[in-house]
Amino acid sequence: MQTDNASKAPVPKHLAIVMDGNGRWARSRHLPRTEGHRRGVNSARAVIEACAQRGVEVLTLFAFSSENWRRPESEVSALMELFITALRREIGTLAAKGIRMRFIGAREAFTVRLQAAMTEAEVRTRDNHVMTLVVAVNYGGRWDITQAAEHMKLEEVAQESHETALASGLATAGLPDPDLFIRTGGERRLSNFLLWQLAYTELYFTDVLWPDFDVAELDQAFVDYGRRQRRFGRTGEQVESRV
Repeated sequence: MQTDNASKAPVPKHLAIVMDGNGRWARSRHLPRTEGHRRGVNSARAVIEACAQRGVEVLTLFAFSSENWRRPESEVSALMELFITALRREIGTLAAKGIRMRFIGAREAFTVRLQAAMTEAEVRTRDNHVMTLVVAVNYGGRWDITQAAEHMKLEEVAQESHETALASGLATAGLPDPDLFIRTGGERRLSNFLLWQLAYTELYFTDVLWPDFDVAELDQAFVDYGRRQRRFGRTGEQVESRV
């Protein structure tokens, strides 16, 4: 339930989240790291539903980075199974709530079965308009910019439109840049996530581990976001005069 302050807070049009701290949450409870990831799915479900209810138009979750392949093989394998299980279990609910799914990242690295499940989810929800849920899997910001630059090479682009042309080749093409970035788990870094897209995004870091991140924590982030003045190079006086 929203607090009075949270109900008055402006909601970001596009929210991006690094869901960090699953492993540490499990370790602090003497549980397998995989249990932390399972509990993290519950937090993701609650946040997705809350964002849709509050009017967020795009929610991007960093589910699996290109660097996460370096983790122990057993953990990666468990993550892949959890991913496909959660996807198949949740897609019906997401579709019923009008949420459109979109996956970004180099999905060819995944099994045919998982790739098929992602494609099926995208097709099943492609006509939904309540909110777009973007899931970044095998994604890296440097990879994104590099593949966008490669895309530019295939087209003749006028000098003045290079930035626009590169942006059109990013994995998030067609979506607005994030207004608010949240990272849980106490780390203060981007970890190669949406490097181009986060250029003017408001950053919010919390020590709360992802399995403990609930709707109240989400609302607190929105309240903090609402206190900020987004200037985009202008002065504060200029921004206030445009209100």
